[in-house]
Amino acid sequence: MLSDSQRIIAIGDVHGCLLSLKKLIELIQPSPDDQLLFLGDIIDRGERSKEVVEYLIELDASHSCHFIMGNHELMFLDYLENQDTRDWFANGGEATLKSYNSPKGGNFPPEHIAFLRRSHFFIETDSYFFTHGGLDPELSIKNNLLYYKPSDFCFQRMHMRPDFLENNLFNWDKTLVCAHTPVNNPVMKEKLIAIDTGCVYKNNPTLGRLTAVLLPERRIIQTRNID
Repeated sequence: MLSDSQRIIAIGDVHGCLLSLKKLIELIQPSPDDQLLFLGDIIDRGERSKEVVEYLIELDASHSCHFIMGNHELMFLDYLENQDTRDWFANGGEATLKSYNSPKGGNFPPEHIAFLRRSHFFIETDSYFFTHGGLDPELSIKNNLLYYKPSDFCFQRMHMRPDFLENNLFNWDKTLVCAHTPVNNPVMKEKLIAIDTGCVYKNNPTLGRLTAVLLPERRIIQTRNID
């Protein structure tokens, strides 16, 4: 289980950007005691989703790794269930099919599917609540878990509205650490850390960076998209 007793390194949306991910891990230089936590959306949009999954399976074998379910992993798994490409393709899923050289969608290694299915909708420690999208800022964490389905946390963006951010209106007893909503710079509030800096959008001058936050020191490590 993830523990506050060892350093936690949370990493934002990778979206198939393999070279950028490898560069970020090189910059971090994780120690054997570090806990790497990936906040979801490791696939889609970018060109190397298959290679990202392969790399993370290897990394998981040599380091303490934890994986959060992103809305893109959820759409991919839904596609496997119902073979409906509309939502997935509208959100970059076709790039994942190309990376697997699988235009008809039937060529996914079983170990890759099993790896994605093992992702958690959220992980909670004594100090932090990690999820991909976020939480309802007007409810406590306990009531978020009571009134929302776990999969809803993959899509939540309400906490990123300017009125909540400007006034720190977060009714949580822990710090939420999330990704999902691209921001020019990481959001670093007492109760909210948001680190999706839009790595895959490398042609956008205000985005195009892959970000990690080291906890508890709240130190940011980033790389530009080099894919």
